[in-house]
Amino acid sequence: MQGSKVLRQHVQGKWALVTGASAGIGLALAEQLAAAGAHLVLTARRADRLDTLAAKLRSEYGIEARTIAADLADPAVPQQLLSATEESGLAIDILVNNAGFGYNGEFAKGDATWQRQMVDLNCAAVVHLTRLFLPKMIERRRGYVMIVASTAAYQPVAYLATYAATKAFDRFLAEALAHEVAGYGIKVSALCPGPTESEFNEVAGLREMSGRGKQSAEDVARIGLEGMVGGKPWVIPYTAGKLMVFMQRFVPRQLVSGAAAKMFRPKST
Repeated sequence: MQGSKVLRQHVQGKWALVTGASAGIGLALAEQLAAAGAHLVLTARRADRLDTLAAKLRSEYGIEARTIAADLADPAVPQQLLSATEESGLAIDILVNNAGFGYNGEFAKGDATWQRQMVDLNCAAVVHLTRLFLPKMIERRRGYVMIVASTAAYQPVAYLATYAATKAFDRFLAEALAHEVAGYGIKVSALCPGPTESEFNEVAGLREMSGRGKQSAEDVARIGLEGMVGGKPWVIPYTAGKLMVFMQRFVPRQLVSGAAAKMFRPKST
């Protein structure tokens, strides 16, 4: 893999913090950044996967890569990540908020603790981590922040109710911050993927849907990062998703949410 010239021009030699880096889109984002010459701090819960990935990226791309195994659903972890990077003298110029998970099923039947953890990880941790790292970027008058949202952020989604709501939060946060910090030379972007080759469906309990092709995590990561450095406040990395979001402007919301409910209704419901 070779990083694109556009991405390399913006990230080479800079330090990036990637959350949820052990699998799926997070892993692909880490690989794309490393291929473009960025140094990495990788964090996720699974230390063995992180260490294996870091060793691979060091060997293939000659970059520095450090790992911090942690669960961002723990409210103490964002400060721990900031402290660890500052104590090591690392200036994080690229923050990638990717860690998150979903749940497919009836809201009333879902585990309450798990759904609360989803909000903590998908929303609270994103706010906390971004709030901690953004002021230093403002001081240096440079930096990039990516928040991984979803095309589920563009409409209510029954049977993915909490997940879609968290991703709407993430998208709105990114778009608002993009305006706030543009004057400091910082670019903030929401990456809004659709069906992607990753562990998400397995963790969320989503069935495979016929007729819905999945995009590779590598393509999602590449398009998302190029959009981020290009200053796009949101990036939908596939054509069908762009068309869907565009068409929603002309269709009654009730019809859109009803179609989503039929699409994501579990077979057992």
